[in-house]
Amino acid sequence: MQDMLLMSKDNCIARIHDDVLEIVNEALLPLYLKRTRNIEEWLSMRAIDEHRTNSRLLKRALRLENKDDVHTVLKFNAATITDTYWMKPTDSSLTYDEVRFKENLFDMLALKGDINSFNQKPSRTPELTNTGSFEKCWRLIDGSWWIYKSGNAKEKFTEVFAYHLAKELKIPTAVYEVDGDYVRSKDFTNGAKVNFETAYGIIGEEVEYPAIYRKLKEIDEGVAASFVQMTYFDALIFNMDRHEHNFGVLRNVATGEILGMAPLYDHNIALITRGYLSDVQRRKDRLIGDFIDLVKEESISFDVPELTEAMVKTALQKTPVELPETEEIPVPPKEYVAAFILNGQERIKKELEPLKKRRLERER
Repeated sequence: MQDMLLMSKDNCIARIHDDVLEIVNEALLPLYLKRTRNIEEWLSMRAIDEHRTNSRLLKRALRLENKDDVHTVLKFNAATITDTYWMKPTDSSLTYDEVRFKENLFDMLALKGDINSFNQKPSRTPELTNTGSFEKCWRLIDGSWWIYKSGNAKEKFTEVFAYHLAKELKIPTAVYEVDGDYVRSKDFTNGAKVNFETAYGIIGEEVEYPAIYRKLKEIDEGVAASFVQMTYFDALIFNMDRHEHNFGVLRNVATGEILGMAPLYDHNIALITRGYLSDVQRRKDRLIGDFIDLVKEESISFDVPELTEAMVKTALQKTPVELPETEEIPVPPKEYVAAFILNGQERIKKELEPLKKRRLERER
């Protein structure tokens, strides 16, 4: 990699020479680089997943000769939609306004492998830094970026239902809507007015809830509290796929200050997306058990939000995705979903009630 500058907007954060990072502004440094100083790994994490079929078509259409992750992201200066970081050759006069994305002509190629998009002249696109394993794309609509994602009926239902259920529970979450054959979600950074960074920058590959909670608490107690709320919600909707790359924090662009946990997103491997659990009563639900263990082990004061049958029905009514009936379950799918959620809520409340009583007794 040639000598380069790591930028945030038009502010230099670090210089890179012989792959060594020389820090210029520690406060603005991405969290992963604060922890590791590994610039190549940081760049690689910003690259589109090479295993997505349409990523290969995209690279071919953009005449990308070197296809490794670092060269992929540097094709368009490693810029993304959701933060202000980018890479600049040391001898370049480029500005942030010149590298930030203002259009995306390759959205349909990235999303569905559209053959008509393939023949376009190469142009700046945010798709090379659009991470994740599902086929997706960014679209600019009325001045706001939206991410569109492919999925089957169960996946679309779960993403949108999770959004409406979170709204009923007053849990901050990214906006999800159905748009034709796709689910779309609005950019919660509002065009990088704040910087979004995944939790990987803070916790690395840690998977144990208590250890993650302690690491987050060292950085920001509010973020740690939001993490507990997230693990409750993930347990409630049986989100099997929460990991260090699909939740994170928002930071002040000018100061680097952590503002709080980012809205929750990415629930398309939850609830019924991989089938219907036979244990609808949720007596042996591992995710609920992991959440309860976190609260107990860390002595966390957590008040379970109110969730009524009417609230669940409201979320279901606002989810315009039909689910076909199946022999896997003896009732209509949405009836099953309501029972599954309410049973999960009941078990969580029952498990935490003794802890709440003991806490209240101590406070008297």
